[in-house]
Formats: sequence, C-alpha cells, structure tokens
Amino acid sequence: MLCGHEQRHIFGFSRRTILCSFAGLVGTWPVPTNGKAELSLGLTPVFLDNDMKLLLLLQRYLSQQLDRPVRLVRQRTYRETLVTLLAGQLDATWISDFLYVKHQDRLALLAVPLYRHQPFSQAFVIVNKASKASTFDDIRGTLHAFSDPDSASGYLITRWLLALRRESPSEFFRSFFFTYGHRNVIRAVANGLAESGSVEGYVWEIMKEREPELIDKTRIVFRSERLGLPPIVALDTTCDLPAIQALTAALLDMISDRLGREILSLLAFDGFTTASATLYESTVKKWQMVKAQA
Repeated sequence: MLCGHEQRHIFGFSRRTILCSFAGLVGTWPVPTNGKAELSLGLTPVFLDNDMKLLLLLQRYLSQQLDRPVRLVRQRTYRETLVTLLAGQLDATWISDFLYVKHQDRLALLAVPLYRHQPFSQAFVIVNKASKASTFDDIRGTLHAFSDPDSASGYLITRWLLALRRESPSEFFRSFFFTYGHRNVIRAVANGLAESGSVEGYVWEIMKEREPELIDKTRIVFRSERLGLPPIVALDTTCDLPAIQALTAALLDMISDRLGREILSLLAFDGFTTASATLYESTVKKWQMVKAQA
C-alpha cells in the first residue's frame, strides 16, 4: 500500500535496563510544547539499535522537524511492535520486511532506508571462523541461532533454503534458538554459543567496520539475493494524516539536515526513499514457498 508522496533470551543488557536508561535520557532534549499531539514511533532490532546517542538524536531531529513531541517506543520483537501498531497505540513503526509482507494489506509504506545508495540488503548465514563449513549444506546438524521468527534475513531466508530441501529447521539443525537481535546472532556465533546463524547482511557488514575483532571470529557461508530493506510503516487508515505525512517528509529530508546526516552516519544509511510493495516481491515468493512446504 502506498501513501502520501506515492509511495528465548537477549544477550547483553536486559530489556528493562535499556528501556529505563532510555527513559531517563530522553528528557535531556527539549521538545516542542505548542500543544500539538505527541507522535509515537516504534523501533525494533531492525537496525543498529543499542546506541543511546542515536536514539536521542533521532528523537531530537523528529521533534524539531515535526514541531511536536515525538516518543520513540522500544520493543524487543518485531511482533510486539506490529501488534502495538495494529492496536492503534503507535502512529508508525520501523518494521521487518517479512512482517510488512505478511500484513501489507493493512499497512502503508512511509519510507525505506538506503544502504550504499540502494534500498536493499542481503541475508547472510554465518559460522564461527574455526568451523570447517563452507556451504549452507555443511551446517546440517549444527546448533543454529535465528534472529527473530518475523525477520526475513534472520529467519525466512534460511527457512526458504530448507523448504527447497523439503526439510524443516528441526530436521536440518541439531537444535536452534532465537536471539531477538541480529547483533546477538553474531555474538552467539562468534563466541561459540551457536555454531551457525542467520543474520541481516547490513548489520554484519557495519559491525565488520565498527567491531572487526568480533566479526573476524565469524565467516559467511551463504549470501542471499538482494532483498528490500525493512521499511517504516503506518496503518493504511492513518497514512494521510498531517502528522504521518510530516514524518515521511522528515525521513526523506534527513540527508539535507546537519543533524539528520549525523543520524544517517550512525545508522550507516545514505538516506531514505519512497517505495512500493514491488520492492518486496522476492520476499513474498519465498514466504509463499515456505507456507506451501509447511
């Protein structure tokens, strides 16, 4: 749906620690007090998300651009943020591409990030550097780390590879678990908590630049075709509201603003663009095949 311009554990900090820290820091930035209603934007582990500076700058930028208070709502899983959006408790959210595909009849695309000047990334399957595996089939029988059951790169693509082999995760892997974060998958594989993992290629590549000592402990054994990056969406029933239109404009104009460019640099994005559902056609086809095999 187009809108407006066309268009069982977390490693590291606990969720409560992150949320409490964020709640304490948000108030350090002044927000408009002009009586305009607050806009709420949901955020999930769809991007490099454990940087408090990034979250604070994003809230500041959006509040200034929209001239209204903006509340960033952190949630652990993609499913949680979708449920909150569908219940009308969020105005918009950054969602996984897989969840967008499954619910696109109710969602409107607002903006899609640009990575290396394109709205695409890849799914990677990785192993520990010491592993002898060199292909996807070599990870049969391993302990596998998925990111999130509603992630295309962190689950669906691997599930599709298994559907091609007429197998399920429980048949192919010795065991598997969900980390609910792409960084967490990488950490699990690098530190030997998992022998293989499914991860967003964008996250792996950026961590290679920023945390090379960790990435050097992993190795890629499979790269998918290019897939549409996770979008920012709103309900199709609200996408024409002035506040939602203003949010879209703020995202598209981020590259033209000094503070916006700082945020993009932290995200390793080149900007945001509009897109149509055709960006996710490949994801749709893979999901359909997985459903048919199941």
